[in-house]
Amino acid sequence: MSTLVTLVHAATCLFLILLILLQSGKGADISASLGGSSQTVFGSSGGANFFTRTTAILAAIFFCTSITLTVFQAGSKKSLFDVSQPIVPVTTPGKPAAPVVPATPDTAPAQAAPAAPAPTSAK
Repeated sequence: MSTLVTLVHAATCLFLILLILLQSGKGADISASLGGSSQTVFGSSGGANFFTRTTAILAAIFFCTSITLTVFQAGSKKSLFDVSQPIVPVTTPGKPAAPVVPATPDTAPAQAAPAAPAPTSAK
Protein backbone atom coordinates (compact mmCIF):
# COMPACT_ATOMS: atom_id res chain seq x y z
CA MET A 1 0.00 0.00 0.00
CA SER A 2 2.85 2.37 0.85
CA THR A 3 4.44 1.73 -2.54
CA LEU A 4 1.22 2.62 -4.35
CA VAL A 5 0.85 5.86 -2.40
CA THR A 6 4.50 6.71 -3.10
CA LEU A 7 4.00 6.17 -6.84
CA VAL A 8 0.85 8.33 -6.87
CA HIS A 9 2.71 10.99 -4.88
CA ALA A 10 5.64 11.05 -7.33
CA ALA A 11 3.35 11.17 -10.37
CA THR A 12 1.33 13.98 -8.80
CA CYS A 13 4.53 15.93 -8.14
CA LEU A 14 5.61 15.63 -11.77
CA PHE A 15 2.19 16.61 -13.16
CA LEU A 16 1.94 19.53 -10.75
CA ILE A 17 5.36 20.83 -11.78
CA LEU A 18 4.52 20.53 -15.48
CA LEU A 19 1.14 22.19 -15.03
CA ILE A 20 2.60 25.12 -13.13
CA LEU A 21 5.29 25.59 -15.77
CA LEU A 22 2.61 25.63 -18.49
CA GLN A 23 0.76 28.49 -16.82
CA SER A 24 1.64 31.99 -17.89
CA GLY A 25 1.63 35.24 -15.99
CA LYS A 26 -1.49 37.32 -15.39
CA GLY A 27 -1.45 39.18 -18.71
CA ALA A 28 -0.56 36.32 -21.04
CA ASP A 29 -2.92 33.41 -21.42
CA ILE A 30 -2.10 30.09 -23.05
CA SER A 31 -4.58 30.94 -25.79
CA ALA A 32 -2.32 33.79 -26.88
CA SER A 33 0.65 31.47 -27.23
CA LEU A 34 -1.37 28.88 -29.17
CA GLY A 35 -2.30 31.25 -31.91
CA GLY A 36 -4.54 33.82 -30.96
CA SER A 37 -8.22 34.51 -30.84
CA SER A 38 -10.78 33.98 -28.11
CA GLN A 39 -12.03 30.84 -29.89
CA THR A 40 -9.12 28.60 -28.95
CA VAL A 41 -8.56 25.19 -27.45
CA PHE A 42 -9.88 26.01 -23.99
CA GLY A 43 -12.78 28.30 -24.99
CA SER A 44 -13.28 32.03 -24.70
CA SER A 45 -12.12 32.19 -21.07
CA GLY A 46 -8.84 30.64 -22.09
CA GLY A 47 -7.04 28.04 -20.09
CA ALA A 48 -7.33 29.89 -16.77
CA ASN A 49 -10.28 27.95 -15.42
CA PHE A 50 -8.94 24.61 -16.64
CA PHE A 51 -5.45 25.18 -15.24
CA THR A 52 -6.73 26.63 -11.98
CA ARG A 53 -9.04 23.71 -11.31
CA THR A 54 -6.47 21.11 -12.33
CA THR A 55 -3.80 22.74 -10.15
CA ALA A 56 -6.16 22.77 -7.18
CA ILE A 57 -7.06 19.10 -7.66
CA LEU A 58 -3.41 18.06 -8.02
CA ALA A 59 -2.45 20.12 -4.97
CA ALA A 60 -5.17 18.40 -2.92
CA ILE A 61 -3.95 14.97 -4.06
CA PHE A 62 -0.36 15.99 -3.21
CA PHE A 63 -1.34 17.03 0.32
CA CYS A 64 -3.38 13.86 0.88
CA THR A 65 -0.57 11.58 -0.26
CA SER A 66 1.93 13.54 1.85
CA ILE A 67 -0.17 13.09 4.97
CA THR A 68 -0.79 9.42 4.16
CA LEU A 69 2.94 8.74 3.74
CA THR A 70 3.63 10.51 7.02
CA VAL A 71 1.06 8.35 8.81
CA PHE A 72 2.55 5.19 7.29
CA GLN A 73 6.03 6.22 8.45
CA ALA A 74 4.80 7.05 11.96
CA GLY A 75 3.30 3.56 12.22
CA SER A 76 6.63 1.87 11.52
CA LYS A 77 8.34 3.59 14.50
CA LYS A 78 11.80 3.30 12.95
CA SER A 79 14.31 5.94 13.87
CA LEU A 80 18.04 6.37 13.73
CA PHE A 81 17.97 7.14 17.44
CA ASP A 82 16.31 3.80 18.23
CA VAL A 83 19.18 1.89 16.63
CA SER A 84 22.07 3.53 18.45
CA GLN A 85 23.11 2.28 21.88
CA PRO A 86 24.28 4.60 24.65
CA ILE A 87 28.03 4.46 25.32
CA VAL A 88 28.87 3.73 28.94
CA PRO A 89 32.57 3.84 29.89
CA VAL A 90 33.83 0.96 31.99
CA THR A 91 35.85 1.99 35.02
CA THR A 92 37.98 -0.10 37.30
CA PRO A 93 38.96 1.02 40.79
CA GLY A 94 42.17 3.03 40.78
CA LYS A 95 42.19 3.69 37.01
CA PRO A 96 40.52 6.64 35.31
CA ALA A 97 38.01 5.87 32.61
CA ALA A 98 39.51 5.89 29.13
CA PRO A 99 37.66 7.84 26.46
CA VAL A 100 35.39 5.55 24.49
CA VAL A 101 35.21 5.96 20.74
CA PRO A 102 32.12 4.42 19.19
CA ALA A 103 32.91 1.61 16.78
CA THR A 104 31.47 1.80 13.30
CA PRO A 105 31.11 -1.23 11.04
CA ASP A 106 34.22 -0.11 9.15
CA THR A 107 36.42 0.36 12.23
CA ALA A 108 35.01 -2.32 14.52
CA PRO A 109 37.63 -4.88 15.59
CA ALA A 110 37.09 -8.42 14.42
CA GLN A 111 35.70 -10.61 17.14
CA ALA A 112 37.76 -13.62 18.05
CA ALA A 113 36.15 -17.00 17.79
CA PRO A 114 35.29 -18.59 21.14
CA ALA A 115 37.98 -20.90 22.49
CA ALA A 116 37.44 -24.59 22.07
CA PRO A 117 36.79 -26.51 25.28
CA ALA A 118 39.82 -28.19 26.77
CA PRO A 119 40.00 -31.90 25.93
CA THR A 120 39.20 -34.15 28.80
CA SER A 121 41.32 -37.20 29.26
CA ALA A 122 39.60 -40.43 30.03
CA LYS A 123 41.30 -42.44 32.81
